[in-house]
Amino acid sequence: MKIVLNIVFLFLAIQTSFAQNNTSYWQQKVSYKMDIDFDVEKHQYQGNQEIVYTNNSPDTLRKVFYHLYFNAFQPGSEMDVRSRTISDPDGRVGDRISKLEPSEMGFIKVNSLTQDKNSLKYKVVGTVLEVVLNKEILPGTSTTFNMKWDAQVPLQIRRSGRNNKEGVAYSMTQWFPKLAEYDFQGWHADPYISREFHGVWGDFDVKIAIDRDFIIGGTGYLQNADKDGLGKKTKKKKRVWHFNAPDVHDFTWAADNEYIHDTYEGPNGVTLNFYYKNNPDIIENWKNLQPKTAELLTYFNTHIGQYPYKQYSVIQGGDGGMEYAMCTLITGNRKFSSLVGVTSHELAHTWFQFLLATNESKHEWMDEGFTSFISNKAMNEVMKQNKENPFTGSYRGYNYIAKSASEQPQSTHADRYESNSGYGIGAYSKGAVFMAQLGYIIGEEARDKTIKRYFSEFKFKHPTPNDFIRVAEKVSGAELDWYLMDWTQTTNTIDYGITNVTSEGVETTLELQRIGLMPMPIDLTVRYEDGSEESFYIPLQMMRSDKPNPNPSVKRTVLSDWAWANPTYNFSYKTDKKIKSVEIDPSKLMADINIENNVFEMK
Repeated sequence: MKIVLNIVFLFLAIQTSFAQNNTSYWQQKVSYKMDIDFDVEKHQYQGNQEIVYTNNSPDTLRKVFYHLYFNAFQPGSEMDVRSRTISDPDGRVGDRISKLEPSEMGFIKVNSLTQDKNSLKYKVVGTVLEVVLNKEILPGTSTTFNMKWDAQVPLQIRRSGRNNKEGVAYSMTQWFPKLAEYDFQGWHADPYISREFHGVWGDFDVKIAIDRDFIIGGTGYLQNADKDGLGKKTKKKKRVWHFNAPDVHDFTWAADNEYIHDTYEGPNGVTLNFYYKNNPDIIENWKNLQPKTAELLTYFNTHIGQYPYKQYSVIQGGDGGMEYAMCTLITGNRKFSSLVGVTSHELAHTWFQFLLATNESKHEWMDEGFTSFISNKAMNEVMKQNKENPFTGSYRGYNYIAKSASEQPQSTHADRYESNSGYGIGAYSKGAVFMAQLGYIIGEEARDKTIKRYFSEFKFKHPTPNDFIRVAEKVSGAELDWYLMDWTQTTNTIDYGITNVTSEGVETTLELQRIGLMPMPIDLTVRYEDGSEESFYIPLQMMRSDKPNPNPSVKRTVLSDWAWANPTYNFSYKTDKKIKSVEIDPSKLMADINIENNVFEMK
């Protein structure tokens, strides 16, 4: 009987070890070759695609999935239905998809698909192509897919399309059959409903034949530039633009026959490209944008890590601002401050999503929130805004949603928020507060070191929330799992208050209360009638660490830990000074949802 039990326990132990997914980090690899023949009269194109796909996972793959994003721009698509049924639809979409005529819709129609020259069976399900393989892809092996497809560019509605509201001919984003990502969580074949993307790291070799009076800008390096900086001429009154883009996970381009193309020398030999319409109303702003973009690039290089490519393009197009590999598409008819602001945000996305390539659908707050945080800091410096706290807008947004009945955890899938406003505040505002508040918890110097180390360790990878918080723990020496858990996976709120301050002779006693469910360490400042002040620090027990004094010029006393389960905390100290007031967190970096009880005025 003992032998049988030992065998059972051994079997369970083996199963548990596999269930814990303790394999070392890996990621898939893909190499694209695409030839595109574009017809600007019909707004259609034919595509030829070869993909060499390498399975670096420990799993045997028996199927693959492609994204066919343009299929979202058809009446009855999931994007169309969701936009018409959500309580607060994106104004750029609304019911526009439902009204598209056949010539205005988008589509990608697969004509043939082979694996290692053998035909494959596939099924189109909305914006996803489901493919059953003839030959399984073993771990550590590669296979080659060849596809021919036809496509039609939709009227510009969301990100992609033709003839946007500023007259840009083609904003070619999410335009090609894109192999879905497979990682430690399996396949990510999400339908294109609203937002956010996830892609396989790889290389792109793309040739685009288009009418010769069009100028193209986008991802990668132009391989065949002539004296005019244009593509090679063909006999069909077209030019072939040949681009190569190494180590990226997407490829985007835009084209127009009225583009002005300027170049500006950025830091470290990076060429900054600017493509914008020949519109007298915007030319001055786009010229002035160029040195500011160089300053922004320098800021991000300094505060995150070095931009690794040799070009970046700011392109007028799309429907607002959206980041892509080595480029962004932004609308250009803006005031100068807005033009710099959107460029700052989208350029910052180069680090937080295109180099630190999180799965945006699952962890949208990591790219939008981190980007909002660092771009606000950059704007504060580059535009000389001189804001003491450049994140006040993010805190206001978070405070609004936290007090409402509609907040959802940040772990919610990006497409499955109940409202667009809930997504926006959760991803952008609460995401930015996560990073700003981390500076309150471990100190701003440690937070800033965390960002740099995070980039150094996870660039060109697919980091997760746990990867980031583990870096913060290593840098700071603090235990921070509680912060990641409560802030991103729950809607618990922070609310601490001062309930009483009493003085008897030289002894003063302070009484504090934890009202909200989310724990925090506490910075407390006592101000005296003579104008002096001193601070007290109450460590959070589960953090197992103290942060450095954020204001070394002010005397600070480190008190005993506050255990979360205790709703109250009292301490006494001796002073012969008369107290004027006591305040919790004068920095306002702790996202306390009720600051009215954070200050105690002595009577």
